[in-house]
Amino acid sequence: QVQLVESGGGQVQIGDSLRLSCAASGGTFNMAWFRQAPGKDVEIVACISRIGVNTYYADSVKGRFTISRDNAKNILYLQMNSQKPDDTAIYYCAAADGYELRTFRASYDYWGQGTQVTVSS
Repeated sequence: QVQLVESGGGQVQIGDSLRLSCAASGGTFNMAWFRQAPGKDVEIVACISRIGVNTYYADSVKGRFTISRDNAKNILYLQMNSQKPDDTAIYYCAAADGYELRTFRASYDYWGQGTQVTVSS
């Protein structure tokens, strides 16, 4: 059984940093962080391949966010720096059974419950 549990969300000020974690169990997958801002669709933030060689970032977070993983501990991370109000959203960890690293929401088979991140001025 696959379980994904996010942690690390909270309220921060503009320009602050925050690190999200996702504890995974049930296998090793291609993984991603998605987010959903109020009134908007779910969008991909970043994704990473099974052994961490390949990564992808949305243009809106490139240069500010870093996705990484520790397969020995089965934990996925999202380091978020220089945060902006537009980063306010519920952040979801997701895992994909497929072989290729994908950016589409429909490609991900398992989802965590989400963690709220709020960036205020």
